[in-house]
Amino acid sequence: MPKRYSRQIKKTASPKSFRRFSTGKTAKTVVKTAAKSPTAKNTNAKNTNAKNSGVKNIGVKNSAAKINNSGHRRNSLFEKESGESHRLQKILAVAGFGSRRQCEELIEQGRVEVDGAVVRLGCKVDPVRNEIKVDGERLKKAKPVYLALFKPKGYLCTHNDQQGRAKTLDLIPPSLGRLFLIGRLDRDSEGLILLTNDGALSERLTHPKYGVSKVYRVQAAGELTPDSVNQLCKGMYLAEGFAKVSEAVIKGQYKHSTILDITLSEGKNREVRRLFARLGHKVLTLIRIAVGPVKLGKLTPGEWRHLTRYEVDRLYATGINPK
Repeated sequence: MPKRYSRQIKKTASPKSFRRFSTGKTAKTVVKTAAKSPTAKNTNAKNTNAKNSGVKNIGVKNSAAKINNSGHRRNSLFEKESGESHRLQKILAVAGFGSRRQCEELIEQGRVEVDGAVVRLGCKVDPVRNEIKVDGERLKKAKPVYLALFKPKGYLCTHNDQQGRAKTLDLIPPSLGRLFLIGRLDRDSEGLILLTNDGALSERLTHPKYGVSKVYRVQAAGELTPDSVNQLCKGMYLAEGFAKVSEAVIKGQYKHSTILDITLSEGKNREVRRLFARLGHKVLTLIRIAVGPVKLGKLTPGEWRHLTRYEVDRLYATGINPK
């Protein structure tokens, strides 16, 4: 049974103090559904700490023409020496027009032209030698952008909102170009959001078959027993179907609440909150602290930073072996 603490915390802890919750000396209860894969281990703590320390305008060298550890080439479609043909939807995805499926829809709608002619789905194009236009505008050779952002409460993860509410993308300078979100957080949740114009990477990280892990720090009302935590990992049925967490770690307990780290390999709408509600516990605070190998680190609400080359390579490696 986890150690009890006599002091009582406020109903909603501040993000900074909540994230700083002790991970070393506090008694813990850990329940797992499967062993972690070797790729999930932190092989270089020194590198990780160094990469997560900066915020906002930290620049990193463009690694577009580099080859990552897996041998997969990344964002090299627009190299001058390319001379290679690629499927049109892949080129559009790399240029930042969305996932490959979204780019396929653009082609099917007749909105894409190659050398002045509307093309069909499945054609191959050399982005260096051929002129590609989307809605009449020539395709720009966009520099790849990869960002980590601390989404505050009250912001929506959407590109458009008819009610004019605050959007997560409002926190990013327009000068960085057209970016789209990798994954979502509901309006009442906060924490790590990744943004990029690399459609290929976005597809790898959001498609359920790749099972990219996401870690959430949850403050739930009441005392959760080991049996309750075990039920989270066994799973239960929601409206969309069966749902469960991959791992649950009780970090500590207070008089009226429990702190846990929850890991999901695929997510449904407000899944964490709904799972806890089924157990009779209200989620007071929910912060996403990691997506795959990328950690929230020292970012504070509203702050963002560029991902390092190391982090981008790790993200690509995460999506190599689908389930």
